[in-house]
Amino acid sequence: MHLLNLGILAHVDAGKTSLTERLLHSVGVIDEIGSVDDGSTQTDSLALERQRGITIRSAVVSFAIDDVTVNLIDTPGHPDFIAEVERVLGVLDGAVLVVSAVEGVQAQTRVLMRTLRRLRIPTLILVNKIDRSGARCAHVLEQIAERLTPAIVPMGEAVAPGTRAARFTPFDDDRLRTPLLDLLARHDDELLAAYVEGDVTAGRLRDDLVRQTGRAQVHPVFLGSAVTGAGIGELISGIKELLPAAEADGGGPVSGTVFKVERGAAGEKIAYARMFSGTLRTRDRLTIGGGEEAKVTAISVFDHGTAVREDAVAAGRIGKLWGLGGVRIGDAIGVPRTTAAGHHFSPPTLETVVVPASPADRGALHLALTRLAEQDPLIDVRHDEVRSEVSVSLYGEVQKEVVQATLADEFGLDVTFRETTPLCIERPVGSGTAVEFNKKDPNPFLATVGLRIDAAPVGSGVSFGLEVELGAMPYAFFKAVEDTVRETLGQGLHGWEVTDCTVTMTHCGYSPRQSHAHQGFDKSMSSTGADFRGVTPLVVMNALRRAGSQVYEPMHRFVLEVPADTLAAVLPLLASGRAVPRTTEVRGTACVLEGVVPAARVHGLEQQLPGLTRGEGELEAAFDHYAPVARGAVPDRPRIDLNPLDRKEYLLNLTRRVGG
Repeated sequence: MHLLNLGILAHVDAGKTSLTERLLHSVGVIDEIGSVDDGSTQTDSLALERQRGITIRSAVVSFAIDDVTVNLIDTPGHPDFIAEVERVLGVLDGAVLVVSAVEGVQAQTRVLMRTLRRLRIPTLILVNKIDRSGARCAHVLEQIAERLTPAIVPMGEAVAPGTRAARFTPFDDDRLRTPLLDLLARHDDELLAAYVEGDVTAGRLRDDLVRQTGRAQVHPVFLGSAVTGAGIGELISGIKELLPAAEADGGGPVSGTVFKVERGAAGEKIAYARMFSGTLRTRDRLTIGGGEEAKVTAISVFDHGTAVREDAVAAGRIGKLWGLGGVRIGDAIGVPRTTAAGHHFSPPTLETVVVPASPADRGALHLALTRLAEQDPLIDVRHDEVRSEVSVSLYGEVQKEVVQATLADEFGLDVTFRETTPLCIERPVGSGTAVEFNKKDPNPFLATVGLRIDAAPVGSGVSFGLEVELGAMPYAFFKAVEDTVRETLGQGLHGWEVTDCTVTMTHCGYSPRQSHAHQGFDKSMSSTGADFRGVTPLVVMNALRRAGSQVYEPMHRFVLEVPADTLAAVLPLLASGRAVPRTTEVRGTACVLEGVVPAARVHGLEQQLPGLTRGEGELEAAFDHYAPVARGAVPDRPRIDLNPLDRKEYLLNLTRRVGG
């Protein structure tokens, strides 16, 4: 049996969920096609998804194409839910990227394609909605080649686009021969040599197309309509013939990845995992998360449109697992994979404080948000015990509305939000060192820790290194220092996360295990991990003070299209929102501006734009980079730690926490 784990990705409203319904209908899984508008689709199962007509959570459904079993994963298209897409990418064997024939290549389309290419995920492209009025198939193909990738090969053409009679006509071998040769020969010297010698058959071209598509070197493009079914049969054939089967090592050790966690009707955790090798069975014991052991109590696999109970899930398949109470998204099942982890998309750039309508609901709110964070870790629940506040990280205002509705529907909590603020970061300006010596005032801890903080290249994150010998003290003490360094840098001099720096341990020392005569271990005379965890934040903050830090705010790149006669009214709006246009282009009666704008100002622009452009203005914005805060006072974020910036307050808070 051949397996294929297939993702459907698109900018919001390109027809992604409608395509999923059409595929399920075409292969005989469902008898009637559901409607996004009516809330009757297979994959939008949440009540909120049905109400809003958008996908919020990824969903899995299975179907067969002859001897190929496809696990299809429908992902959200709205940029506020990009975290759902990110978690799916690591389990895909191939993807279909949907582009609207009317709207063309949009901001999210570019973000998705750039990521698919970077991860080398084999991808087919579908130009959807060829039946819609305003469909511009030839123009959209030019956009795809210009804005996404030039390595595309249209597999046919649309006939009568923009009408209900629109259909897809595949190119025959003669029509495909020249564009295929030009494209495929760029990556295949043997094919180029055969072409020069006039010895290239249609079969050879087809084999090369399959091979290079599987390597994500080229991307076949189909045109069609999920609503009428035009071109969908050809797309299904392309999925079967052009995308590679799942890589699966059935005889290897059990290895998989959890990409989704949800709660069942009884509140139990259900983990969605893609298995890469081995076979996982019920009653198997696993070590997950931070080392917790758990037993798999039940398994379901996806088959013909639904999930069915099985005793095992084999390599290449996706399973739903019960019994893993401590499981989190991203956890390894069995042997961890050696592929590089990390974020494929930008992190959230906004945050807001969630306020319960009743102060008595604070505890319930924290629990509810913690459960939501299980499904979306990038929500990043931040609990401020001093102010009795809970804040969450967000991608945008739509996500905030969804969080509010989810808290009301699923947890019975009525909440409001404070003003959304940008989620800034701090970067060190230079280099700074600090050290605290064991048994020397004013250090009350039995530990010597010296650190140097240096600025590092943008995007490098935080790295930790040693200038002392690893054998100079027990490894557990080094680990305590490194872990505490990373935790402490979550709040810099201004309260923001510190990134893009190198932290080097320059001094170390400890008091060996000691005891009074004829007595056991005495921790008042001997160093413990708590000593190193206690002194490290003081050293980190002193070193960061000497290095200095600068606060950076998130900036979005934007594309704004407005009627040319409204430009004079729009420019002052952009200026007031600190947007900086970099290019301006006139396209017929429209004017298109591209530039950058602070993330905090995007929502305000979206609200005011319709009134200034007769409702015709279109704004697309996506995170681009962080820029130094250039205007006004540097924003500070309230601290939620023990405040190592103030030595006296820190030691007092620490003493209270440990009980004297």
